[in-house]
Amino acid sequence: MVVPLLKLQDLIEEIRRAKTQAQEREVIQKECAHIRASFRDGDPLQRHRQLAKLLYVHMLGYPAHFGQMECLKLIASPRFTDKRVGYLGAMLLLDERHDAHLLITNSIKNDLSQGIQPVQGLALCTLSTMGSAEMCRDLATEVEKLLLQPSPYVRKKAILTAVHMIRKVPELSDIFLPPCAKLLHERHHGILLGTITLIMELCERSPAALRHFRKVVPQLVQILRMLVTTGYSTEHSISGVSDPFLQVQILRLLRILGRNHEESSETMNDLLAQVATNTDTSRNAGNAVLFEAVLTIMDIRSAAGLRVLAVNILGRFLLNSDKNIRYVALTSLLRLVQSDHSAVQRHRPTVVECLRETDASLSRRALELSLALVNSSNVRAMTQELQAFLESCPLDLRADCASGILLAAERFAPTKRWHIDTILHVLITAGAHVRDDAVANLTQLIGGAQELHAYSVCRLYSALAEDISQQPLVQVAAWCIGEYGDLLMEGSCEEVEPLQVEEEEVLALLEKVLQSQMSLPATRGYALTALMKLSTRLRGDNNRIRQVVSIYGSCLDVELQQRAVEYNTLFRKYDHMRAAILEKMPLVERGGPQVDEEAKESKEAVQVSKAAAPIPTEPQASKLLDLLDLLDDTSEDAQHPPPLDPSPGGTLVHLLDLPCALPPPAPIPNLKVFEREGVQLNLSFTRPPGSPALLLVTVTTTNSSKGDVTHFICQAAVPKSFQLQLQAPSGNTVPAWGGLPITQLFRILNPNKAPLRLKLRLTYNHLGQSVQEIFEVNNLPVETWQ
Repeated sequence: MVVPLLKLQDLIEEIRRAKTQAQEREVIQKECAHIRASFRDGDPLQRHRQLAKLLYVHMLGYPAHFGQMECLKLIASPRFTDKRVGYLGAMLLLDERHDAHLLITNSIKNDLSQGIQPVQGLALCTLSTMGSAEMCRDLATEVEKLLLQPSPYVRKKAILTAVHMIRKVPELSDIFLPPCAKLLHERHHGILLGTITLIMELCERSPAALRHFRKVVPQLVQILRMLVTTGYSTEHSISGVSDPFLQVQILRLLRILGRNHEESSETMNDLLAQVATNTDTSRNAGNAVLFEAVLTIMDIRSAAGLRVLAVNILGRFLLNSDKNIRYVALTSLLRLVQSDHSAVQRHRPTVVECLRETDASLSRRALELSLALVNSSNVRAMTQELQAFLESCPLDLRADCASGILLAAERFAPTKRWHIDTILHVLITAGAHVRDDAVANLTQLIGGAQELHAYSVCRLYSALAEDISQQPLVQVAAWCIGEYGDLLMEGSCEEVEPLQVEEEEVLALLEKVLQSQMSLPATRGYALTALMKLSTRLRGDNNRIRQVVSIYGSCLDVELQQRAVEYNTLFRKYDHMRAAILEKMPLVERGGPQVDEEAKESKEAVQVSKAAAPIPTEPQASKLLDLLDLLDDTSEDAQHPPPLDPSPGGTLVHLLDLPCALPPPAPIPNLKVFEREGVQLNLSFTRPPGSPALLLVTVTTTNSSKGDVTHFICQAAVPKSFQLQLQAPSGNTVPAWGGLPITQLFRILNPNKAPLRLKLRLTYNHLGQSVQEIFEVNNLPVETWQ
């Protein structure tokens, strides 16, 4: 008994009537069996109907590979109904991974030369969808002939197929160069739009094509001017904007042609000004054209006034009610802040207003742009705004905001007191979200500002008394109280409200920190050391301090236990040396752009005195070399590094890595070691004067792609004859479109002058994917190790 075959419509209805997935599978398996039987029977009249049903099954996600050869048979059929289904099946079931796709090359070639427009259209659509590199090479000449066919229908599809061919095989560019110049004279919307797209692909993949099409810039300018002034055709206008899709494509092509070319940029300047001033911005279509005009202005060598106009347009976008437009404006301004800083600065109040956006993506972009706008002239006002934002921003933005404020304060702080106040405010507000080096930076800053010791210890004691949950704040406060507790007892600070602090109150506060469940082991270590130092600064009895220290001699934390045992030994056996061992740390001058005028003058005086200092004796230089030998793992008869500058200033500079007035070393060329999808890693090298064995490598990570790079980690390794120290990076996120880069410092000691090799491991998240790269850098400049 012959089972009647279902029509496609009947199969769809039966599948939709299935109430469970099991019933749906049963229906499909049964019908697939009938389709296979029909294919085996070889009925040519039923083949296209069976393949149509199989394609529907394929779209539902079920296997349909057994229909691939039937597609080839239908394509070779002379009937149009068969070819239509066959080409559709080829586009859905075949791709470059299947060798069967090469079997239709001859069929496509025959159909392209037949002259029947519907058949040519089917063949071109299939070729542009699944054509491999081999097919593109074989059929390029046929497609090139169709580009100048009289039928607009065929020409439009031939242009789109040529775009696919150029993407697959860029070396075919020379074939399609001559027809493009003629196609630019077309009035048909689809042909002109496709031609612009084809020229863009040619210019991006062939420098010769780029030079060739720069000659047609005046013609493109004329086409766009006609679109702006008289319109192209009413049927392609959207919301009163004449053919915005064609305008956008022309602007993108002009951006490619005018990049780094003075003559082409000069030709399009007047037109871009006309587009920027005459485009209606009440609709999204006009905003799209205006945004492309802004990008074009910024990418070419445009006039200064035109660039200011582009920045002002982006400033108006910030006032738009559409969140997408505001996001686009913030992203674009972030890209321009480096090249047109003063023009972007005019919109600083509007950018700051965007910090209050409820949308997380908008507030993040506004934060990045606000941090990029901070400079020495507005650092006070911008920091105040950023601190207000830090108090109310979402948790996922606190770390970026806190790190940004600390970096801005370090670069542009007008005075040391302001710098200390800013860091304290960040620690109080978001101490748990600051970078790891914030504690070390603040202690170094306070230690180098002798006139602010009393002020700092009073501020920190008050902050610690109010809150002991912020661990970085507690660590800095404990260190400062231990160093300058005597100034706290004297109440000698006149710049804050007078504090009447008793010794018992200070000791009780530090004991509270030691006993708190919120305190980290490192924080307890700071507090225990502070108690020990107070034993030499307080006038009262030290019995309470000795009791606390002895308790922690049996602590479970090994580091804290060792510290307590050493302190107990200091009390019992070496009490006569305790005052000398626990004396205040020496003043450390902190270099950087944040120093005030007095600090600069004193620094110059120190440099002059260093230049006039006498040369010390040889034993002092040999002591420094002995200290360096501790870092070397080679044998005693290994080659020693050459002697360093034996001046006292040079020795201090080498040990503490402080700035000095020594002659600058010879520059070492930078090196690009990694690039992937817009993420780039560059190495820059410096060698501190007076220490030829030490190399400082600054790793700079930039991101020019459209997606942020998050959770970025850079790890490095060197051969055993080297010593490597990795400093903490400036962050772990690189914003898109050329946002603030991540910098990290490597300190490499090479006493044997051996050739330097680096092994780097990068891990990060980018464009929704987790990336891990491990590679070796063997092409480092010779100057890095000689």
